[in-house]
Amino acid sequence: MILSQVPGRICFFGDHQDYLGLPVIAGTIDRYIKLEAVPQKKATFSLVLPDLGETREIALSDASPLAPNDYYRSALHTLKKEGICPDQGYQVTLKGDLPINSGLSSSSAVVVAWIRFLVDAFGKKSSYTAAQIGRWAYESEVLNFNQPGGMMDQYTIAQGGLGFLEITVGDWTPLTPKLGPLVVAVSGIEKQTLGVLAGAKNDALEALAILQKKVPDFDLYQVDKTSYARYKTLLPVALQPFWYATVENYLITRAAAQELQKPTPDTHVLGALMNAHQHILKTCIQNTPKPMDTMMTAALKAGAIGAKIVGSGGGGAMVAMVPESALDDVCKAFVSQGATAAFPVQLTTATDVYSR
Repeated sequence: MILSQVPGRICFFGDHQDYLGLPVIAGTIDRYIKLEAVPQKKATFSLVLPDLGETREIALSDASPLAPNDYYRSALHTLKKEGICPDQGYQVTLKGDLPINSGLSSSSAVVVAWIRFLVDAFGKKSSYTAAQIGRWAYESEVLNFNQPGGMMDQYTIAQGGLGFLEITVGDWTPLTPKLGPLVVAVSGIEKQTLGVLAGAKNDALEALAILQKKVPDFDLYQVDKTSYARYKTLLPVALQPFWYATVENYLITRAAAQELQKPTPDTHVLGALMNAHQHILKTCIQNTPKPMDTMMTAALKAGAIGAKIVGSGGGGAMVAMVPESALDDVCKAFVSQGATAAFPVQLTTATDVYSR
């Protein structure tokens, strides 16, 4: 038997930045996808997915073209190119307490758990880094389908804990401060990942392409507080909000990283940065439905230090930084405004991601 446990993830700073090659600060939480694999005589993977009420059979010899979003077979294709080829059937059960389709990266968690199992079962005892697992998951979930997402979800989940991820090189710098209690609230509004991502990404990339053409020595990594005003007149008015989001969210992420590297970071500083980040997501990226804005406003009035939407947006979940004394009040505030669930979570560590 092979067991694998993989957590969900929250992006704290840098949403809608990873597809631009800019860094993010993300972490994993104590809600998990768990995989249990038992050998069987049939030359298939018999997938049991109780949370979805589904089962599925994948033949070990299956070489047919990928269907859209078929992440299980996509991972098999990815690993086959690396010489990791299944030669034994398994019954594989995947289930967990991570809310589905809520912006907490349940799909990426499933892909990482699946790849960890395949590597453990068929990797011929070779050693693979967590970063390599994340890379394969990113290839299997995003690149193989030409989807618009970045690599934040896969790299964060594969490595676990709170970290600063440099997208361009895949470097993960662990961050170890205590952030205190967090509350996750599920809005009950279906998220619109691909639609939100595609629109925001295309507009941001178009703005950058125009600037790079008009300003030959333009360097996105050197932007500062003056960069938005200095360059905005070079862009069409419709693209200026996406340029503002690019600059300001990058600066917010850098400021948060600096604070998180202190022995005792100021949670009120981090909360203010989180609120500033959410304001940009709402007004520039426009990924926050009005009911979710109302829910977060209620949470802040109930004592939350900071609150933001989680993931690509258009629906899904929210996260709030909360003093211990306000946990119950913040959970009740979210639910009072229509959230279908609100519950405390803790950041996990790298050791909470395992396969054995």
